This record gives sequence, C-alpha cells and structure tokens, in this order.
Amino acid sequence: MKTLTLVLVAAGLAIAGPVSADEALAKKNMCMNCHSVDKKLMGPSFKDVAAKYKGNKEAEKILAESIVKGSKDKFGKVPMPPQAKAAGDSAALAKWIMSL
Repeated sequence: MKTLTLVLVAAGLAIAGPVSADEALAKKNMCMNCHSVDKKLMGPSFKDVAAKYKGNKEAEKILAESIVKGSKDKFGKVPMPPQAKAAGDSAALAKWIMSL
C-alpha cells in the first residue's frame, strides 16, 4: 500500500511538472530587455549575477528583493529600476538565475 501511494504521488508530480522559472518567465516579465543569460546588455548577464552571489545563502532572497524594489551600484553605475509587476514571479526568477 505504501509503495502504491508513493508511485501515485510521484506520478502526480510528474504530470503537474515542476514549478520553476526559465527564460520564458524572464521574457514575460521583460527582464530580457536589459539582461541576457550569458552576455552583458544594459544590465549584467544572469550568469554573472549567479556567479556574484554563488555561495551566498541569502542569494535568492536578495535577488527577489532586487527584482521587485530595484537596485543600484551592484553591477556598475546603471541602476535597475523596480519591477513591481514581477513581484509574484520574483522568487522563481531568483531561483532560476541562481541555477545558471
């Protein structure tokens, strides 16, 4: 019975798919207007952001907050304006960025 339950739960999760962000979510939130995955545009590449925060246990929290509230002087003189419309996606986006 336990095995059957585990199989059914695993099947349900597989069908539902993971709840994660990807480049499509970044495009939806217009992040790609200033950022790219691997090249500096107006803002740093997402890979550069991930490298800067690598090993920081608070990285996802810091990035999610920067997405919503904006930031300045973290990657040069060009500030990142607040993206309040992305508030619902900011945690998922931060997690995705740190996965790069």
